Amino acid sequence: MATFIPIDDPDDPRIAAYRNIRERDLVGRDGHFIAEGEVVLKVLAASARHRMVSVLVVDKRADGLRPLLADLPGDIPLYRAPQAVFDGIAGFPMHRGILAIGRREAARSAESLLAAMGPRALVVLLFGITNHDNIGGIFRNAAAFGADAVILDGECCDPHYRKAIRVSVGASLIVPFARLALGEDAVALLARHGFETLSLSPAGATPLSSLHRPPRVAALFGTEGPGLPAALLARTRTVAIPMAGGFDSLNVATTSGIVLHHLADGTAG
Repeated sequence: MATFIPIDDPDDPRIAAYRNIRERDLVGRDGHFIAEGEVVLKVLAASARHRMVSVLVVDKRADGLRPLLADLPGDIPLYRAPQAVFDGIAGFPMHRGILAIGRREAARSAESLLAAMGPRALVVLLFGITNHDNIGGIFRNAAAFGADAVILDGECCDPHYRKAIRVSVGASLIVPFARLALGEDAVALLARHGFETLSLSPAGATPLSSLHRPPRVAALFGTEGPGLPAALLARTRTVAIPMAGGFDSLNVATTSGIVLHHLADGTAG
């Protein structure tokens, strides 16, 4: 049975990693990440890629979580605290009352990630996505529609930010990802590994509905507003999602869901 260590002081040094988590998430986490909520906790507990370091829950949630936490290694400390203390530790009211610290796996290169894929593969590339909700939503869609990996440029925010993990319902802990190296040519990299590159743009030349999926395909998405760079669009096959009444604006996470559903559908290729 899971045994919890009671915490009655927000300044207890044993839970220092959880203190003021909003600020800690922004200033650096030394190879760790903060997981929030029961669904994400389940994902982390089952993960073979990331190691759970500790758990902190509010008193009222502790008993209900015992079955989930019972099989964790005995050296992982499980802490519990009253709601007022829990909120004091976090630095703001947290009604979910469940937090965990995880250690992220070693970073992989985009090159090694692509090289390990089979003859049929689906990859998502993101450029300039700095909104945590959008990153989380895209990872959630990538997991739902079987994308093999997500590759991010240097401007994208970290998929292991607490909010991004929460919005992704743990998908950013499941879907492998890598960052492009500084100055790395994404289009050349994909071509070298036999991927056809599709760039999403309101002015795309090919309607998504008429697109037949290549066996190895990468879908590229840019930040809302500016979209993908013109130089990148000029080197790739551009794809559009036609909309009613000339409307040409979809949230990038929504766009990724529509595109990945089409590419995952067996009738699309």
